[in-house]
Amino acid sequence: MKSRKLSRKRSRAAIVTATAASVVAGVAFAANWSAGAAVVDDPTVDAATKATFQKLADAVFTDRTQALVKGASQKQQTSRFSGDVRLSSTQSRDEDAALTQLRGRQNRIAKAGETYSAGSTQVTLDATRVTGRTAKADVTETTTLTYAKATGGTPKNTGFQAHHELTFKADRRGTWQLTNIEDTDEGGLAVNTLSKPSVKAPATGDDGNTTPDAPRAAITRNPVAVPKTLTGGTYDYKAMATYAETYWNNYNTAYPNYNNETAGGDCTNFVSQSLKAGGWKHVPGYVYDYTKWFGTADIQSDSFVGVNEWSWFAQNSKRTTPLANVFQAQVGDVIQMDFDRDGSKDHTMIVTYVANGIPYVTYHSNNTYRRSLASLVASYPNAYYYAYRT
Repeated sequence: MKSRKLSRKRSRAAIVTATAASVVAGVAFAANWSAGAAVVDDPTVDAATKATFQKLADAVFTDRTQALVKGASQKQQTSRFSGDVRLSSTQSRDEDAALTQLRGRQNRIAKAGETYSAGSTQVTLDATRVTGRTAKADVTETTTLTYAKATGGTPKNTGFQAHHELTFKADRRGTWQLTNIEDTDEGGLAVNTLSKPSVKAPATGDDGNTTPDAPRAAITRNPVAVPKTLTGGTYDYKAMATYAETYWNNYNTAYPNYNNETAGGDCTNFVSQSLKAGGWKHVPGYVYDYTKWFGTADIQSDSFVGVNEWSWFAQNSKRTTPLANVFQAQVGDVIQMDFDRDGSKDHTMIVTYVANGIPYVTYHSNNTYRRSLASLVASYPNAYYYAYRT
């Protein structure tokens, strides 16, 4: 992990002479090393160092996961790292603040009637780039949280994947210190996300057409139920859910993957694929015409991949009707969010499970499986929500 030390053969007399000369010249002299302090060349990152990068990243995100688990030990995994790879003092304080923030989120989710009884996290190291004394490590976090008291058909767990870039800097001794963590997914809606969700740029004009903005949905609990028939009608809603839960973290290569490729990521592209799997038919035409809807491996309409464009198509085509409350959503229905309430929608999700009046959504960017709508509303109470009966 550490590279060879520089030579220290200069005599004490020579150092004293040089120091005196610098003072005479009016220059403050500061030696870049002193007796007992090692100075190293730019360190290399070998296999062992990479493995320790991965282990520290795993410890960081395991600590964050455990902060969401009710009654979990507050002993931090990162406290074990004090050798050649460790948290910087600043990052250590940032992680303490992050865990406090996540415990607060856990309390808000619990007040909404949901708790997690266990959590597990695994981190893989995808790539490492080294420039001088700085290393950038790309990692993938895969986390599963177990719902407590899974009764009455409540799903057993929820899961997500998130991607992060970690910055390590080597100090004068060659010790690598983790100094920064950045979420790199477009969207950024993992349950342990600390950064603000990505906000899509305001939508462009609609070419003079008159499709109205979708009405906002209320987020109050226990609304009047609006049931739907899942199979046997025009669309197969169970097929939509099965598709989404099959490809939530295993992308279908028959379509392009827009995660980290476009503003807003892959969320609407993924939902459109799910709707297509349940019977939505293509409406061929010009890609920029929101009254058209189509998507293949080679070409996709804006309405197939764009958050606002999908909404325009869904309303114009009469394939959807608005729901007054997000908690009325059933399997196969679509929910969108506008994080900053500027009228431009930022995220699209599909309901793949419902239990005890709570819809559970599955989505891309972050890749997420069966997250409860209750936890989303508790985490983002100030967002605008839109619910579409498909």
